[in-house]
Amino acid sequence: MAAPPDEFFDQTPFALVEFAENPEPRCPCVLLLDTSGSMQGQAIVELNLGLQAFERQLKQDPLAAKRVEVAVVGFGPVHVHQGFVSADQFVAPTLRAEGDTPMGAAILTALELVHQRKALYRENGIAYYRPWLFLITDGAPTDAVDAAREAIRAGEAAKSLVFYAVGVEGADSAALRQVAVRQPLRLKGLSFRELFVWLSNSLSSVSHSGIDDKVHLLNPAAPSGWATID
Repeated sequence: MAAPPDEFFDQTPFALVEFAENPEPRCPCVLLLDTSGSMQGQAIVELNLGLQAFERQLKQDPLAAKRVEVAVVGFGPVHVHQGFVSADQFVAPTLRAEGDTPMGAAILTALELVHQRKALYRENGIAYYRPWLFLITDGAPTDAVDAAREAIRAGEAAKSLVFYAVGVEGADSAALRQVAVRQPLRLKGLSFRELFVWLSNSLSSVSHSGIDDKVHLLNPAAPSGWATID
């Protein structure tokens, strides 16, 4: 796996200014998005439209815009399209489909982003919510996922992260169940916009709560939701 650009990991100078101007608690979310060749065509088009809806929706909530932070990691190959920025600064990248599906390496990259971001929060006295890792794929991993799986399970057990997996048509359900602790979801058709609106609303709800509060999220697998149980 090619290492992500250094600037995505060493954001200290930018963070110092941002934290001074915006000392709100942070709700970090990494979008882990499959951009492999199998996503070519309408799937990647709808994924990009969903990302744009996600950006618009988050920015409509003034508090969430300050508290939610977003990073984007694509895999096919692994690339950090966006290091962590607050939602009011987030601009949805335009993704293109190519390559294979190095899911394990992508998850480890996302975990490193989260690890370094949390260290910056602590260094600057910024409170933070449990980070979300939200993975979307239409295939099966083409690399080893053992280290990623163990890291996810350890993080979930320690309540230091929340990991969600969503399979698009063609995704290997068994492989996702091996990686995720939570039951993976299956996207209905290409309902990316509905997915990202739900994700934005969920992160907004979390950002309006107390750090340790339990937050009720709408069930995405309800009859009117965007998902089914995988």
